[in-house]
Amino acid sequence: MELNLELNQANKARVREYWATIDSASCEDMPAVAASYLSEHFCWKGPAPLGEITGPYALAQEVLIPLKQAFADLTRQVHLFMGGQSIDHVGDEAKDAYWVAGTGYLTGMARDSFLGIPATSRPLRIRWSEFIRFKGDVMVESQVIIDFVDWFEQIGLPVLPAPRGASHVYPAATGFDGVLDEAQSSEETAQTLSLGHKLLYGGLNGFDQNDLSSMGMADFFHPNLKWYGPGGIGACLSFSEFEQLHQQPWLVAFPDRKVLALESLFAEGRLLASSGVAGVQATHTGPYLGESASGVRLTVSGIDFWLRSDEQFTENWVFVDMIDLFGQMGIDLFARMLELRDKRDALMADNERSSNSDRKTAS
Repeated sequence: MELNLELNQANKARVREYWATIDSASCEDMPAVAASYLSEHFCWKGPAPLGEITGPYALAQEVLIPLKQAFADLTRQVHLFMGGQSIDHVGDEAKDAYWVAGTGYLTGMARDSFLGIPATSRPLRIRWSEFIRFKGDVMVESQVIIDFVDWFEQIGLPVLPAPRGASHVYPAATGFDGVLDEAQSSEETAQTLSLGHKLLYGGLNGFDQNDLSSMGMADFFHPNLKWYGPGGIGACLSFSEFEQLHQQPWLVAFPDRKVLALESLFAEGRLLASSGVAGVQATHTGPYLGESASGVRLTVSGIDFWLRSDEQFTENWVFVDMIDLFGQMGIDLFARMLELRDKRDALMADNERSSNSDRKTAS
């Protein structure tokens, strides 16, 4: 499978143009703008509670316009950007497909609610990632994850216990320009893809359900690894932190987890990317983030980026759709956020009434 560099470069340019255009479009123009870039039956696989949306007009009405209305000053920061031909796929139509992926922050101040998430007077940095699949030169599918749990934490409505790792740490690559607008070395790409495939299907899937070292993670990750996990988990700033703060509690909860066929797995230069709305399967047989075992067989919707330096990965940017994951465990994190919001609003109203009463008494 030989990468068509010209096609890959054209796809990346098209996605950059698409993002820039929808980011600057008015709410009135948004449906037509989306339709000018996306296929008629474009399949948008979003995070819970948004789920799957079909067609550019529905995407504009259900996601793009409400988000624009909530954040008049929303700005997209792109930390990583890449494209390539996937060696994994789900469904024959996606075999050998070309993908473009990016991640970073959406920054701005929420002046209105979005999906019930309240407005706030403080600026937000919302983690996002999108993987877009092409058919020929047309965008036909994407997987998107927005880190809602981290968003809830930023506005003082934490729905999970305090993360074991560092909160709100999601930087661009260290000492490396991760926005790959230019074509990359095919030799570097092949080396990265080979290491990534071994990590996922040899290392992670080699867990003996007893000893973390059975996976051989030290062969794949540098001792000074920076692992940027999602809200609820946090960032791990060394390999030992990664094992202690994330892998150990994760595998206590999901000891039989397996990486199955991902929807995409591709590399460009020193960057590796993978996505899958059900790429990992596991049974929830142990406690996790304050919740007891449910015994449920579940899937994990996730997105990853890795940066390779020489023979190991030194950074890993990680998304897990925690709303979907906990929903399968029987826990509605959005409902929990809304309950916290309502309690806070009621307390603020009580305090305001008390203050008004005190002022009247004093006068």
